[in-house]
Amino acid sequence: MKSSTIHLHTGHRIGHVDPRVFGGFLEHMGRAVYQGVYEPDSPRADAEGWRVDVLDRLRDLDLAVMRYPGGNFVSGYHWQDGVGPRERRPRVREKAWNSIETNQVGTDEFLRLSERMGWEPMLAVNLGTGTPEEAHDWVEYCNAPIGTRFADLRAANGRQQPYGVKLWCLGNEMSGEWQIGHVPPDEYASRARQAAKMMKDLDPTIQLVASGSATHFLPSYMEWDRVILEGLGDHVDYLSLHNYVGNHTDTMDFLACPQLIEKQILEIDAVCRYVQGRRKSPKRAMLCFDEWNVWYRTQTQQDCDGAGRLAPPLAEERFNLEDALVVAGILHAFVRHADVLKMANLAQVVNVIAPLLTRTDDLLVQSIYWPFRLFSRRREGHSLVTSVEGPSYTSPSHGPVPHVDASAILGGDLLHVFLTNRDDEAAEVRIALAGADVAELVDAEIVTGADPKDENDWDAPDRVRAQPFDRFKLVAAGAIAELPAFSFVAATFRLGASS
Repeated sequence: MKSSTIHLHTGHRIGHVDPRVFGGFLEHMGRAVYQGVYEPDSPRADAEGWRVDVLDRLRDLDLAVMRYPGGNFVSGYHWQDGVGPRERRPRVREKAWNSIETNQVGTDEFLRLSERMGWEPMLAVNLGTGTPEEAHDWVEYCNAPIGTRFADLRAANGRQQPYGVKLWCLGNEMSGEWQIGHVPPDEYASRARQAAKMMKDLDPTIQLVASGSATHFLPSYMEWDRVILEGLGDHVDYLSLHNYVGNHTDTMDFLACPQLIEKQILEIDAVCRYVQGRRKSPKRAMLCFDEWNVWYRTQTQQDCDGAGRLAPPLAEERFNLEDALVVAGILHAFVRHADVLKMANLAQVVNVIAPLLTRTDDLLVQSIYWPFRLFSRRREGHSLVTSVEGPSYTSPSHGPVPHVDASAILGGDLLHVFLTNRDDEAAEVRIALAGADVAELVDAEIVTGADPKDENDWDAPDRVRAQPFDRFKLVAAGAIAELPAFSFVAATFRLGASS
């Protein structure tokens, strides 16, 4: 049996893990909103039309932030279509996914849902067909006290007190030619700077996310980011990153693809530091990975074309165990870069490339739900430097990769350790801790299966799920356990005195 050692020291800290790294994304695409979170005709809906079974499962993920309403959708969306009496809202053919949008869910519905769910809302403004002035007016609607046009409109729609939305995205994927309103980087920077100035003049407390490179495959990758950061200057607080990964080769190569996410974080962070240095500014943009997931089975034009339908089933990806292990690997990378990565949004949360699928009145929990849940419920604290000593393999696409991947978070006297065995054989893993003694195992859970292609379906909804893991044994200066092949384990230890 192969063996690996995870070296940790309580004093070697990377940075505080921002809870907003464990966020979600809800776009008006396919069945994400309508027949996803909102389905007033369902027996599972409450008086406001929300699917309570879906909300219960989302609540269990403890999502800290929710991005809305897009995505590509936002580049053709005008927020005033989605406010006011529902019977007066226009029914339109939206421009991104070629679907019918009824606007029955809009700003007020989403923000009230966010308050109910404990989500920090992140609103994306339309910088495709929209204008900087329209973005400013949306901030006024959400955040200004009554006494002006759009704040009074909010009050007329039933909300006297401002919502106080702090997070705003300056458009979506503006670097991509597929995006409505795509322009060269200097033109986007000019448009975004105008919007940012007006938005922050109205409410200086808001934080803005610039639209960074939509994918690392673009010829403009990194250069786009440099140009817009130099153009936006101190107006911007975060720079967005997007990436979707998929299995186009084989399981072992696919399980190595979180290396690509880590590389992207390092490269875009380098751009942020470079621009800060060039500008000689005390302020630098932090990173916001506001779209990420496994997505490759349903990426064709047909999979994403609504063809004039209302709530068509678009991009309804099915996930298996190897997908769950890749999601765990991406979350490892996020935790290991807690000093620069301050927000992230799993795209998306219901039906569209999502951990949850609805079918009439049924709900299916997919495999990727579980590693996210295991991380999210153990996220409090500081990321620790993690050194893995053990065997590795060479991925054709991503180079040398350790068989065992790991990350760790220290919160008070609790040490959370996350481990992935990417091998097709069981592995012995030793946690070697310096700086404190391990007093006890609080709890541990595992996600695994008989085959990496195992997935949950309507007939077998619990084939891949989290289960208790009882194989840890405390040893001198740490703990040891045997991890099954193709498995992810999250464990919490209580620490004792310093060693």
